[in-house]
Amino acid sequence: MTGLVGNTPVLHISEPLAPAGRGFWAKLEGFNPGGIKDRPGLHMVERARVRGELKPGGRIIESTSGTLGLGLALAGMVYGHPVTLVTDPGLERSMTQLLTAYGAQINMVSEPHPTGGWQQARRERVAQLLKQHPDSWSPDQYSNPDNVSAYTPLALELAAELGHIDILVCSVGTGGHSAGVSRVLKQLYPELKLVGVDTVNSTLFGQSSGPRLMRGLGNSIHPRNVAYENFSEVHWVAPAEAVWTCRQLAASHYATGGWSVGAVALVSGWLARTLPADTRIAAIFPDGPQRYLGTVYDDDYCAAHGLLDLPPAPEPDVLGRPDEKQVSRWTRCTEVVDPQRLAEQKATGSRGQEKSK
Repeated sequence: MTGLVGNTPVLHISEPLAPAGRGFWAKLEGFNPGGIKDRPGLHMVERARVRGELKPGGRIIESTSGTLGLGLALAGMVYGHPVTLVTDPGLERSMTQLLTAYGAQINMVSEPHPTGGWQQARRERVAQLLKQHPDSWSPDQYSNPDNVSAYTPLALELAAELGHIDILVCSVGTGGHSAGVSRVLKQLYPELKLVGVDTVNSTLFGQSSGPRLMRGLGNSIHPRNVAYENFSEVHWVAPAEAVWTCRQLAASHYATGGWSVGAVALVSGWLARTLPADTRIAAIFPDGPQRYLGTVYDDDYCAAHGLLDLPPAPEPDVLGRPDEKQVSRWTRCTEVVDPQRLAEQKATGSRGQEKSK
């Protein structure tokens, strides 16, 4: 079964997201059985077994918004481990059914954490379950370095397929694939620029947390796997903008996906329109459209959430600093700072001002 993962194709995306003769290359990770996180699911489990952290037959317990759950369900089959996935009510019913069919046990939290949102609530439930199950193990995708190194093969595949890359565009959630792929590609192409794509109401790059429709990117906590030093800029994208782009992709290229794919494609198309025509842009599409048939591709769902027929602006808004104001639509910032460091700087500055008084 491990042979089903990797060596995914690339597709050149042009009109209508970019003019004829311009465009970007999309790495179609939806061609993996469960999507991009099949790679870290298998790799984190394999490495934990080698180190003896995960005992034979031990239970795997992890927090997930869906895609990593598929990868861990696959790893559980391959290596013979029961799998418990902690999720929340935002998980699509179809995903719950699919994960259950693959043998995973679903554990649902009912309330978000007061400050850390659904992610923190799920992580606290994982900690509780680890105490209840002897010999259980959690990958902790948010800070596990194996979540980063799992993407070395993906980076090498991109290099072999495209020959040279100037710009890499990645959605950011746990920070694993943006860190892992950019680390390798920057060694091969030292001038490479990494563009991060986040959702509005995510804390990852210094905005305030709020309710989020989009799953698979964004966060209410600060995962330590996010390699802030690798990013040249970040874009925040709103749900309606991602929906419009997903549907444009489907109608024009027969290749599309979910929220992350729409957000990444929107930003990549803008880069292809505005940078020199010979710029080689690679974009990672983490999954396909299957799990989003009841959301992104459902007219009733989109109409109920005000997401239909709202094409994005031709250009993003621009922030000078990531915490300059709360954004609600596609916005770009070329200053990328670890928000925890930003908070420390603010606290230090406040104390300095108090002392000067």
